[in-house]
Amino acid sequence: MLDPLTDRHARPTGRSADAGMHHDRRALAITVAVAAIVCGAIAVVQRNSGDDQAAASGPSAVVVDAGPDLAGVATTTPLAAGTDPGAVATDPAATALVDGAVTTTAVGADLVDLDGGEDTTAEGSCTMDKLSVRLGDSGNSVTCLQQALITAGFYTGAVNGQFDQATFDAVEDMQTEKDLFVDGVVGRETALALGIWPDENALVVHTPPPAPGAVDSWGYELSYVATTGADAPPLPENSGSGYRLVYDRAGQRVWAVDGNEKVIRSWLVSGSKYSNELPGTHEVYSKSETSTAWNGKAILPLMVRWLKTRIGNIGFHGIPRHVEDGSRYQTDQELGTRLSGGCQRQADLDAKFVWDFADIGTTVVVL
Repeated sequence: MLDPLTDRHARPTGRSADAGMHHDRRALAITVAVAAIVCGAIAVVQRNSGDDQAAASGPSAVVVDAGPDLAGVATTTPLAAGTDPGAVATDPAATALVDGAVTTTAVGADLVDLDGGEDTTAEGSCTMDKLSVRLGDSGNSVTCLQQALITAGFYTGAVNGQFDQATFDAVEDMQTEKDLFVDGVVGRETALALGIWPDENALVVHTPPPAPGAVDSWGYELSYVATTGADAPPLPENSGSGYRLVYDRAGQRVWAVDGNEKVIRSWLVSGSKYSNELPGTHEVYSKSETSTAWNGKAILPLMVRWLKTRIGNIGFHGIPRHVEDGSRYQTDQELGTRLSGGCQRQADLDAKFVWDFADIGTTVVVL
């Protein structure tokens, strides 16, 4: 799929406080045939079934599940009070990649991070029983879709299980408003945005907890959900090469790989409840020892940012703490479940490892 460029041979040292550095790669839009969406330096997007995940090639390619045919530079805008971070999906043109001048940004100025832990998952009494539905389809998945579209305010027609023109138009309206790929087809990303995608727990691999005090091949203590070396689940196909972090959204798992293709460590995270984690090849562009979530209610320790969207930043960090009392938003045992507003929550031991592993410019492959 993608071939990351970064290749390291020595263990990086940790950084204290905000690294305060980011790189911006100006995204380019390239039209191929009639409509191909391009993000990053050179990204060619191919879609084969609605908004299901596509494939891309090139050392700096970014796979885009959904979004308008736009190119530009991401900007970070603080969310208005009460804004749901899932209400506006990631703008594919807002991908932050490397290349360009380095600037320093103070946390609390215009760095808004998308987490917070508020349970704002779209409510729904049903889930789809098919991987995708489109114009002309019928059945329970379409009934569920129509109910969700009514709840979300996009559809006023009959709930009859028939994917008719009115349903198609409502889906396109919803995809347009949420900056998804507008094709009227309901696949994973659109269904996730509507809260009707089925439970993905079957795709999450739980490894046995390590022995107390067990360490990885770099000597970092393993968390409850971490493993190392040959004991780690195998790397997914098409996950790049070289020194990198690999994040599998479906399996809620991360791998840290050295320049010799050796898995140093693998662990479960709690990723986004929404469709705002953009798949493709990215790079770490900013780090903050302590950050505050978009809603001001959570402290995000050891933030390592790899994606800048037009409504905020996404990255790896430790499990959030409530601002008012310092208590944790979730337990380590809950890792492997989608619970965040955009970021990838980690056990404290895994967050410390990533902080030291991922210098500015480290490749992050998101599947």
